[in-house]
Amino acid sequence: MQRSGGIIGNNGQPWVLRRVRLTWLSFMLFFILVFFPLIAHYYLTTIDEAGGPDKRIFGPRPGGELCEAKHVQDLCRIRESVSEELLQLESKRQELNGEIARLNLRIEACKRSIDSAKQDLLQLKNVISQTEHSYKELMAQNQPKLSLPVRLLPDKDDPGYPPPKSAQSCRLHSCFDYARCPLTSGFPVYVYDTGSYPWGEKLDPLVKQAFASSVKSSVYVTNNPNIACLYIVLVGEIQESPSSPPASPSDLEKQLKALPYWRLDGHNHLLVHLSRKSLTQNFLYNVSTGRAAVAQSTFFERQYREGFDMVVSPLVHALSEPNFLEVPPQVPVKRKYLFTFQGEKVESLRSSLLEAPPQSFEEEMEGDPPADYDDRIIGTLKAVQDSHLDQVLVEFTCKNQPKTSLPTEWALCGEREDRLEVLKVSTFALVISPGDGQLVASAGCSMRLFEALEVGAIPVVLGDHSKLPYHHLIRWSEAVIMVPKPRITELHFLLRSISDNDLLAMRRQGRFLWETYFSTSESIFSTILASVRTSIQIPAAPIREEPAQEIPHKAGKLAGTDANMADNGDLDLGPVEVEPPYASPRFLRNFTYTAADVYRTWNRAPGPFHLFPHTPLDPVLPSEAKFLGSGTGFRPIGGGSGGSGKEFQAALGGNVPREQFTVVMLTYEREEVLMNSLERLNGLPYLNKVVVVWNSPKPPSDDLLWPDIGLPIVVVRTEKNSLNNRFLPWDAVETEAILSIDDDAHLRHDEIMFGFRVWREARDRIVGFPGRFHAWDVNHQSWLYNSNYSCELSMVLTGAAFFHKYYAYLYSYVMPQAIRDMVDEYINCEDIAMNFLVSHITRKPPIKVTSRWTFRCPGCPQALSHDDSHFHERHKCINFFVKVYGYMPLLYTQFRVDSVLFKTRLPHDKTKCFKFI
Repeated sequence: MQRSGGIIGNNGQPWVLRRVRLTWLSFMLFFILVFFPLIAHYYLTTIDEAGGPDKRIFGPRPGGELCEAKHVQDLCRIRESVSEELLQLESKRQELNGEIARLNLRIEACKRSIDSAKQDLLQLKNVISQTEHSYKELMAQNQPKLSLPVRLLPDKDDPGYPPPKSAQSCRLHSCFDYARCPLTSGFPVYVYDTGSYPWGEKLDPLVKQAFASSVKSSVYVTNNPNIACLYIVLVGEIQESPSSPPASPSDLEKQLKALPYWRLDGHNHLLVHLSRKSLTQNFLYNVSTGRAAVAQSTFFERQYREGFDMVVSPLVHALSEPNFLEVPPQVPVKRKYLFTFQGEKVESLRSSLLEAPPQSFEEEMEGDPPADYDDRIIGTLKAVQDSHLDQVLVEFTCKNQPKTSLPTEWALCGEREDRLEVLKVSTFALVISPGDGQLVASAGCSMRLFEALEVGAIPVVLGDHSKLPYHHLIRWSEAVIMVPKPRITELHFLLRSISDNDLLAMRRQGRFLWETYFSTSESIFSTILASVRTSIQIPAAPIREEPAQEIPHKAGKLAGTDANMADNGDLDLGPVEVEPPYASPRFLRNFTYTAADVYRTWNRAPGPFHLFPHTPLDPVLPSEAKFLGSGTGFRPIGGGSGGSGKEFQAALGGNVPREQFTVVMLTYEREEVLMNSLERLNGLPYLNKVVVVWNSPKPPSDDLLWPDIGLPIVVVRTEKNSLNNRFLPWDAVETEAILSIDDDAHLRHDEIMFGFRVWREARDRIVGFPGRFHAWDVNHQSWLYNSNYSCELSMVLTGAAFFHKYYAYLYSYVMPQAIRDMVDEYINCEDIAMNFLVSHITRKPPIKVTSRWTFRCPGCPQALSHDDSHFHERHKCINFFVKVYGYMPLLYTQFRVDSVLFKTRLPHDKTKCFKFI
């Protein structure tokens, strides 16, 4: 192809010619496509107009003629319906547009209100902040925060105060150095070694050994004498030996002053004389002890310093603890003899037995008063015995040689075992005070008192001038009948007028006093320390908590909430707390308890609680390791910040506004069942934490994934497989409320919350779900354990029950060891033991909360309770516990707490047993 002045195509034609042809063709195509349809439309229109309205082919037919055609009638109806709907929709659209406009206006108004409310809220926050700041300033001015004072000890060789003018003038305020015993000192006690002073070698070996054992077990004893508050010297009992006569009073005074920490006057020293015989040496009678207090069983009036010296009980069981199984039961109330007395006093026998019968009291009081009422006592008691109105046993002459005694004191007859056999069949035991009024306390009378309390004979003390052991702290009138000697003629009437209920209450109180204060050497030593510590108003040391040795474990996936478990239905249990776990508040009254509290503390035997502790504080236990417990304090059961009904409802019942509980779950090699039970606790309100007591020596599997329930799960390692581990006071439990639950228990959340609410209104009771009762087997004359459905119950099993942590301390440290040994032997009955303990302390039955019959886990492995031997063992446990306690402490009740919204299935023959209250 050649490019020159013109452009030549393939056929040799110029390019211009080709362009002309294309333009012509485009014009023709445009004409055909545009003008041809217009011409055709015009032609067709003119045809309809030329033919008239009746011959139209393409135009619309008037009067709806087109709709008269059958094939288009349905289409016409559809068109009309659609037209109507379109009109309605248009109307609704207009209404909605108007509503939207009005809502937009309201939204704008709400936005303005919100902005205004935010401004008001901000102002209120500022006002509240200013008020709180002002309140804190006022509180800081009126109640400033104080730190514990720094303890300032006196000089090691402080001379002390001048000696008292007379032996009778010493009292705590004048002879005791409070500077050595600050409130925060903890009451340290230094005990002299018996080998460090001359008469230590002459002490009774049994007394020395028992005393040393008690000292080792005390939490107050210290080896540092420089910080000690109290110094204790064991001065007796001294063995009698002809080769080594007792030291003279002057020599004994020199030996006391030679003690390394005597400091001239012996202030803050306590001389302890423990008697093992009815006649004991009162070798401190003519000894000037300076400012040192004396604790012994025998005192003369001119020797005893009221409020300073201490009358203590004799040391009968020096090394061995008493066998509770040999102690007679407390029932029946009435025994063979109404009262008994065996004794001899040579000075009064001749005048009472050889001379004529004495005159009546009325006749004698008209003249000179009698010099000794013992003669009158002998005649009156023998007259009662001869009258045969009641069976009594009085012997004023011993069959064998009587025990040696002090002048004017009634000597004991026979051996201890023979005397106990007589007291076991005696309702009352007479204790006649010495005829010499100057003898205010004697070891012989204390021995009679000890033996009577030991076997359950109610002591009757004739003589109101006698001082019983620890009389300044123990209310003896609750366990002992005190009768002045001039009322001997009315004694028989007085004893017969006491009801059986009062007799049983006094016998139970006497058993409590004997077990707590007199039964062992440790209890005697602890009571001596508690008496001094209480007198100088120093709080007790904390009761020991069980350290929780945690087993490391890893949490798996987040546990889901089972709708069937978490659904509370229509039961309104108050607001659900969303705060993190918090412990029960500590009580702050440790340093300010009053004398009234102290008196009630020392004198509470099994009976309704008057005070209740927060955590490890024990107002019932008297001995030092248990007495007054520890670091939190008292809180009244019925008091507190209840407030109005609304506040009460917000507090989920009870008088504590905010409170949570701890789940304690015992398990043994059932990992899958345990994981399912833990997962069911997810989302449970008011739950503080879960303590899993791993009772197996085999640790959990390494690949075991624990559920994450949003709360701590503490897995505690135990030393041995024991059901008693369920009730150990673990330090990981930081709440007062404990929910003890088996690892296979199946309870709904609403059931647990309802039970917690009931417990908060009955904090001293066991509140739970499975109820049981005890029954008397007439044929075998024994107690039986019964799990059948009944209108009555006396136990609530701790497999699903709430109780106060206070009872964990009692169960583990105070309850007789024989009961815990029985639980370990049978691997059973720990729940029965807890019910016995609580009923014994409170004298109240447990409270059953009705569940929805979902207590046991469906599909769980076979339980031990399905074995017949399980029930036989529980029969044996009940009878054994009755022997240990001396009576049956369980109480029947037909009361149960139930929400009317719980529709419980009841057998037809049991429906009349229940009433709505």
